[in-house]
Amino acid sequence: MLLSVVIPVYNEKKTLFEIIRRVLESPIDLERELVIVDDCSTDGTRDLYPQLEQKFPNRRFRVVLQPVNQGKGAALRAGFKEATGDIILIQDADLEYDPNDYPKLLAPILKDKADVVYGSRFAGGEEHRVLYFWHLVGNRFLTLLSNVFTNLNLTDMETCYKVFRAPVIKNMTLRCNRFGFEPEVTAKIARGGWRVYEVGISYDGRTYGEGKKITWRDGAKAILAILRFAWRD
Repeated sequence: MLLSVVIPVYNEKKTLFEIIRRVLESPIDLERELVIVDDCSTDGTRDLYPQLEQKFPNRRFRVVLQPVNQGKGAALRAGFKEATGDIILIQDADLEYDPNDYPKLLAPILKDKADVVYGSRFAGGEEHRVLYFWHLVGNRFLTLLSNVFTNLNLTDMETCYKVFRAPVIKNMTLRCNRFGFEPEVTAKIARGGWRVYEVGISYDGRTYGEGKKITWRDGAKAILAILRFAWRD
């Protein structure tokens, strides 16, 4: 069985090689390919890709270079298209999410209990860096609003860590180019009647000084996306 790890990248020169190392060393027995989608980075990240095979020999990489910056949702769509694995997992490149959590994320699918797994920062007793109170409030509110319309009982709709049986995500029509991807894909998973599980994960959040990109504007757009996809595709 092959695991495709889709990694959207935008201006992550400082963390790119480290997240790749962590993904490749994650404690799972599955063969894996890394599908890296660069969303038109401008900080020198793109200069690193020719070094991948030398730095990580005998590994499976697919690198997609977006011609213009379109956002995380567009990058993920490109990555899903290129992925060839039986299971597809989303991994951010900024080191906030730990690939050591892969065994927990994959277990419900490998046991044939789930079609989709969410990694929740707010479930379970894993370690978390203490950061922004209002981000917590915003995430909780967006998850609650999403649950109202999807009738799911998720604790962390906005999480990066989402894992899919490949046919689930490859047969889904996705439209949002930016962070609206999270509520859109959640609404369409609920509408499709897929088996959804949630597991607790650790979280090492970044400050804005360390490169965090999401802002209150993205939260406002997420609200609009939740309302949009509640009633139509």
